[in-house]
Parts: sequence; C-alpha cells; structure tokens
Amino acid sequence: MHAHKLLTSAVVASFAACVLASPAPEPAITEAPSLAKRATTCTFSGSTGASKASVSQQSCSTIVLSDVAVPSGTTLDLSKLKDDTTVIFQGQTTWGYKEWSGPLLRISGNGITIKGDTGASLDGQGARWWDGEGSNGGKTKPKFFYAHDLTSSTITDLYIYNTPVQAVSINGCDGLTITDMTINNEAGDSAGGHNTDGFDIGSSNNVVITGANVYNQDDCVAVNSGTSITFSGGVCSGGHGLSIGSVGGRSDNTVDTVTFKDSKVKDSTNGIRIKARKDETGSITGVTYSGITLQNITKYGVLIEQNYDGGDLKGDPTSGIPITDLTVKDISGTSAVSSSGYNYAIVCGSGACSDWTWSNVKVSGGKTYGSCQNVPSVASC
Repeated sequence: MHAHKLLTSAVVASFAACVLASPAPEPAITEAPSLAKRATTCTFSGSTGASKASVSQQSCSTIVLSDVAVPSGTTLDLSKLKDDTTVIFQGQTTWGYKEWSGPLLRISGNGITIKGDTGASLDGQGARWWDGEGSNGGKTKPKFFYAHDLTSSTITDLYIYNTPVQAVSINGCDGLTITDMTINNEAGDSAGGHNTDGFDIGSSNNVVITGANVYNQDDCVAVNSGTSITFSGGVCSGGHGLSIGSVGGRSDNTVDTVTFKDSKVKDSTNGIRIKARKDETGSITGVTYSGITLQNITKYGVLIEQNYDGGDLKGDPTSGIPITDLTVKDISGTSAVSSSGYNYAIVCGSGACSDWTWSNVKVSGGKTYGSCQNVPSVASC
C-alpha cells in the first residue's frame, strides 16, 4: 500500500512537471500591411513607363526608368516614394510637347537615391519651346525638375539637357547632396533659350552641390532663401553666374551660410552676383565666395546690389535686406571682364552692408563703375 501511494505521487508530480514545461501555444502573427515587402526592382519603359512608375512607386524598392517616353502635358511623378527608394535612369528619357507650366519631372521623399546610369540622359527637347522670351512671355514653357521635399537624399550622375526653361528647382529640402550633375542648355545660345536657370534654391537646408557643369542662359545657381548651402567644384558657362537672390518679395527672404568655392564661371554675363530687391525686407548673411575663377565675363565681374528691381542697378538702393558677414576671397581673372563691362559694381543702402571680408580679389579687364554707393572700406569698387 505504501509503495502504491509513492508510485501514484511520482506519476502526478511527473505530469505536473510536463504541464509546467510546455508553454501554451501562441496565436499566429499576421504581418501588418505597412510591413509588406516591396518588390526588389521594378523596370518601366516606353510611353506607358511614366504612368506605371507613378502608380507603382510605393511598391518598389528600386525603380528603373529605361528609355521612358513621357506623354505631352504629363509629369513623371515620383513624389510619393517610400523611404529609402532608389531611382535609376537608363537610356534616354524624353517628354512630349505641350504648352503648360510643368514640371516635367518631380521626385520627393526621405532617404531617396537618384542616379543616372552610364550614358543615360534626360532630354527636355527645349528647342520646341524656345522663343527668346523664356518665362517672360511667348509660349508657356514647363519647368523641368522639381527636386522638392527631399530629405537625407542624394542625386548622382544625372545628365540633363535642353530644358524649356528653369532646370532644377530645389525647395523644402533638408540634407540633399547632388554630385556630378550636368545641365547642358548650350544649344539655347543660338536657338532662343532664356531663363534656363541651372539650380534655383529656396527654403532648403543642408544642400551640397559638387562637381556640377551648367551651360545655360540664366543663373548657374540662384539661392533665393535657405541655410547651409554649398556649391563647389563646378563650372558655369553662358549664364548669369553664381547668384544670391534675388532676395525679397517672397514668403521666405532669409539667406544664411551659403558657400560658393573652387569653381569657374566663364562666357557669362556676370561672375559673382548678390541681388537684394529694392524696397523689400529680409536678410543675407554668412555668404562666402572663395576660389572662384572668372573668364570672359561681359557685364559685371562682381555685382552686389541692394537696388535690384526686375533688373540690375535700378535707382537708389534701400536698406531693408542687409548684406552682412560677407566673405569674398581668392577671386581671380586677369582680363576676365570684357572692355565694355565692369570689374566691380557695389551699391548698398545706408548702413546695410557690414562685416565684410575681402582679400586677394583680382578682377580686371573691364571699366570702373562710377555709381558705387556705401561700399565697405575693405572692398573694391
């Protein structure tokens, strides 16, 4: 009897141990829709490539645009990309003709990688719109590329040519790096290209443009507002040079910490230009031009004005947009300005240009501008 009780107790104890050692089965886990895996690579081409890429943009981790022919009046729209998407251009991307405002291409997102394969090109076929009037009249011309609302993103090795008007608009970006981009509107010199700005930058932070080659008929770079912007190692040809502004008359009129360095401006109307609009308010501070070489400048080697009014040097300057903490150094260009142009033109409002650094600035070949005003003592005019 005693042995039987001991055996029964052992069996019960063993069973209890097994129960304790076996955890209850867990419910099956259903993956949330937001975590669904995207296709690795999606390739789009031909006349339906643009619409299919736009519809599928959130389903692909890599989007390849191969010889896409975008229909007239249509934006190649990749403005709703998921984080960390890669966009690759292959072959030739073209757009059909229509008079409209564009843009022809729009890309937005966070952690986006945009690049061009070897030999790839984006052809705006601008000659169909060029009429010598740009965005001032004549045909309605589409802007080319809205690189808007890109954060922590990169654009590498894009070759863009023959844009109808302005090429690359950078707006609402934070942490955008552009490397080795070519914007070639050289054909517009003889075919009526106008207002073909290379890079227009507004309301953006931490933008770095390196190794750009811009051939156009307007500003190579125009920083209208923004902070911590750098343009380096570039070549600008045929346009209006390296510009701040015009600043004023917009919703954002602050330019802070902009650096142009180690670049060349040639065959252009202006070399270095800072444009503050007359009778407007805002601020331009912390701008640096360093290591800039000028060659064959036709109007102004260095132009700094606070009387911009739809054109350069219009009447008396005003002081509503101070230009402070400006550094201009190591600017070279022996006989850089044509004999009919001016080496320097500086027109400031009373007390509105201060804390300037000006060193090793040697621009020659042109005339002396006779109407300089309120020039800081360190500067040449």
